[in-house]
Amino acid sequence: MSLRVVFMGTPDFARESLKSLVESEHEVTAVVTQPDRPKGRGMKLVPSPVKEYAVNKGIMVFQPDRLKDEELINTLKSLKPDVIVVVAYGKILPKAVLDISGQGCINVHASLLPRYRGAAPIQWPIINGDKVTGVTTIYMDEGLDTGDMILSKEVVIEEDDTAQSLHDKLAVEGGRVLVETLDLVAKGQAPRVRQTGESSYARMLKKEDGLVDWSKPAKEIRNLVRGLNPWPGVYSFLSNGCIIKIWKVEVIEHMSKGRPGEIIKADCKEGLIVSTGSGALKITELQAECCKRMSSADYLIGSRLQSGDRFKTESS
Repeated sequence: MSLRVVFMGTPDFARESLKSLVESEHEVTAVVTQPDRPKGRGMKLVPSPVKEYAVNKGIMVFQPDRLKDEELINTLKSLKPDVIVVVAYGKILPKAVLDISGQGCINVHASLLPRYRGAAPIQWPIINGDKVTGVTTIYMDEGLDTGDMILSKEVVIEEDDTAQSLHDKLAVEGGRVLVETLDLVAKGQAPRVRQTGESSYARMLKKEDGLVDWSKPAKEIRNLVRGLNPWPGVYSFLSNGCIIKIWKVEVIEHMSKGRPGEIIKADCKEGLIVSTGSGALKITELQAECCKRMSSADYLIGSRLQSGDRFKTESS
């Protein structure tokens, strides 16, 4: 048995779930996504990845400014969906939307709930040094990612995973789990499991979160670099006030120690090595102001950095 589905989502992560749905036996009758947003130097209006995919597939698209709009709610009711699927839509759903379909709203969340409820569930497991994360489908309620669980699947966090690479793996897995979930719903076999155990909140990230505290252990700073790649990125200040973005690093456990933030080595052969609160970090890829990303070896060719210079946690 196939289900009539209204899909609500916006970014790349949601597009993968929509793609999996379209390729399944279930029928996507309409898509609800965020309005087009200005982007780039020309501030040209750009459609969301979900809208772009839906239009290419000939699926009806709605882009409301407000989900409480009565006309939108009546239109969605008229579609008679068996279920509404929500994946990274970007706004909290009002009760009027949650109550439209007989099976309610099913959400794909990028963590193993109840861990990492909230806006940044992909980045925080990396920042915190977790080895495993995953995706969970839930029946939505009016709380923040607190509804009863249906299915969950683990995804291993590899040592070199960044937020982008983990995002891509979780997006694909999320699509698979969503289709499996809807297959169970269609058969009347979908479980409903209350969330229990320790919960945590994955708050939204800010640019300021990327400022390096060099007194932290090297491993923690490396996790921060991975977890904030590509956004908002990790950065520090040189003694002259210039900002350096740090894209890739390696942990060096045993090395003569300087003050936190002090550059221990700065040459093209041995690289750019910085002391931390515990261990040292070798910066392998960085980006200076008004420059492109480059290897530290290339940067050091034209740089005056030398041993004894220091990274700081403020511009002055």
